[in-house]
Amino acid sequence: MNPQELKSIMGSGLLSFPLTDFDANGDFNKSSYEKRLEWLAPYGASALFAAGGTGEFFSLTGDEYPGIIKTAVDTCRGVVPIIAGAGGPTRFAIQCAQEAEKAGAHGILLLPHYLTEAGQEGLAAHVEAVCKSVKFGVIVYNRATSRLKPETLAGLAERNPNLVGFKDGIGDIEAMVAIYQKMGDRFAYLGGLPTAEVYAAAYKAMGTPVYSSAVFNFIPKTAVQFYEAVRDDDMATQHRLLKNFFMPYLELRNITPGYAVSIVKAGAKIVGHDAGPVRAPLTDLKPAEMEKLKALIDALGPQ
Repeated sequence: MNPQELKSIMGSGLLSFPLTDFDANGDFNKSSYEKRLEWLAPYGASALFAAGGTGEFFSLTGDEYPGIIKTAVDTCRGVVPIIAGAGGPTRFAIQCAQEAEKAGAHGILLLPHYLTEAGQEGLAAHVEAVCKSVKFGVIVYNRATSRLKPETLAGLAERNPNLVGFKDGIGDIEAMVAIYQKMGDRFAYLGGLPTAEVYAAAYKAMGTPVYSSAVFNFIPKTAVQFYEAVRDDDMATQHRLLKNFFMPYLELRNITPGYAVSIVKAGAKIVGHDAGPVRAPLTDLKPAEMEKLKALIDALGPQ
């Protein structure tokens, strides 16, 4: 898949980030991961992002990463495109990007480099080094320590034709509008705040109708239903699902830092698709929190 084909995929539909399955010892569980992808793939997501943020990329080792991406590509071949997460220090991000390309992924989402702050010149050098290390498409993720300004993105886009997507995980509306106005249709845009459904209608209004859904991992039918309600401007359905599920879900998610991932693994376990525990420093939901989440899920009906 060439970069422009990746951009086209990013232009419409619902995207999602599958969990990465671990066994009781915290090791990658290949067979369980294959079954997860086989379950999710037919629900109609435009693409799945393997080893992304919800897939705990930040806890994976360089040795296990290639196998996870290859498993995703092989399992979903001919059914749904796989975009791989990549990130961390520049050389490690390049290593991940090249392994993902070798495994047959359709592109990468370049996650933040983590921890250290950097100016625009340094951020641009980081993104450009990764772009130039591969031929397939790159989507940059604006979040945490990686906050690219419109002028920086314009220069990167001019020098790197395979930089075709921009994902926002910050939620600064003014900055997002400025980037969209500067870059126009040069990029495909993706809303990527945690529990993106809460922000979906607002992002659509400013020209970013596509978003990634974490809850697709355990309530795929409802996730697609909500996406279709946003697409069709069905405010009644949006408000009903926000009131009955998403806002109470946010209250649970916000109890403990890191629960944005933990609560998704908890949901998958509740619906019978257990992905195992989260890796430290994340922590799993407590039993009482699991019960509250189960009540929210059960109220939605069969998925």
